[in-house]
Amino acid sequence: MSGDFVGLYDENTVRSGSAVVAMAIVPLLKLLSLTVIGLVLANPRKQFIPKATFKLLSKLVFALFLPCLIFTELGENITYKNFVDWLFIPVNVLVSTAIGCFLGFFVVLICRPPPELSRFVIIMTGFGNTGNLPLAIVVSVCHTRDNPFGPSCYTRGVAYVSFSQWVAVILVYTLVYHMMEPPMEYYDVVEEGDEIVEERLNDISRPLLVEAEWPGIEDKEDEHSKTPFIARIFKSISGISTTTIPDLEITAETSGNSPRSIRCLAEPRVVRRMRIVAERTPIQHILQPPTIASLLAIIIGMVPQLKAVFFGTAAPLSFLKDSLEILGGAMVPSVMLILGGMLAEGPNESKLGLRTTIGIIVARLLVLPLLGIGIVTLADKFHLLVQNDSMYIFVLLLQYSTPSAILLGAIASLRGYAVSEASALLFWQHIFALFSLSLYITIYFRLIMYV
Repeated sequence: MSGDFVGLYDENTVRSGSAVVAMAIVPLLKLLSLTVIGLVLANPRKQFIPKATFKLLSKLVFALFLPCLIFTELGENITYKNFVDWLFIPVNVLVSTAIGCFLGFFVVLICRPPPELSRFVIIMTGFGNTGNLPLAIVVSVCHTRDNPFGPSCYTRGVAYVSFSQWVAVILVYTLVYHMMEPPMEYYDVVEEGDEIVEERLNDISRPLLVEAEWPGIEDKEDEHSKTPFIARIFKSISGISTTTIPDLEITAETSGNSPRSIRCLAEPRVVRRMRIVAERTPIQHILQPPTIASLLAIIIGMVPQLKAVFFGTAAPLSFLKDSLEILGGAMVPSVMLILGGMLAEGPNESKLGLRTTIGIIVARLLVLPLLGIGIVTLADKFHLLVQNDSMYIFVLLLQYSTPSAILLGAIASLRGYAVSEASALLFWQHIFALFSLSLYITIYFRLIMYV
């Protein structure tokens, strides 16, 4: 790739506009066909396939198909040199998320959603789908015989998308998890006495959205999942007492040491509360099967001796790699069928309001991709991108163009915050994404494709 990203677009080298549109639209039509099949099979009236089957399929994707795809493609393509060259991919996830959150803040200022949903609006605008949907798009694009990315389109595309997933997972299980906690005022309304009345849904009645990218989420709930933990801790700094946080002064009364010496040795109150928050962060959830597969692929791929055991025609365990590759091939059709099943449930009622819903969709699916083109162009100016690799450019641009991550719906359910709003918003975003992705993928092809 030359230093001038925009210079790639030359009227003398780009193919005809109709050919570009065809190559951009046809892959999306393939994915749309799979989604429609899933929608028909999950039709609530007919139920050719029951919801329980879709839930089982989502578990297979989460625990088997996606990890197999990540391990086989990322492990085969990554080396130590590639690891260094690809570092802008996770950096781009951070940049796109930060810009999206700023856009979400402006949506809050302009559209004025209910105050208790302000953080929800920022989260849903900022955090896009960096995993399943980009993988499906890349695989569909590369399935086209005359794709513009060359014969190694599939392996490079899947490797690039897989390399970005670990940073997105870390953000979701740390920053997003805490930002999605119920606001104090919302908690006080729901609270009755000292108890919160929760309605636990059984596995069948739980919406498919909740488990689409995090099966078994009900097993992850604890006593702090649905409470405004951070708000309570830091409100206590200003003098509001809280009975849920242990205080060091109590230790002083029960020990033989003087209270004065205990206070001298005690950490500052703000630091102590930050430590408690860190301890209550579900960092253990980061080590999910897709993340473990990414870490194993990176470690094995960067050590030539280990890589020679799994990858290559003469590798002793090449048969195992081929078996995992066969399983990974089921990931994309399964994901699109699950998406169809999710859309078949329809949108739930939402308190966001039409104006805020439209504001999030416009910011996430129309404005952010335009800013992404500028960011990627600027990065190319500073030679931060892999040279002469149009697939690398395409994956970076795609990170700005996808709707909000479906995993946010699972986090909303885990925290008991804006669950119906998340379901409704994800439904309308994915409907509108059919048109916005078609538009922007066509633009991306025009920018990066050359003869």
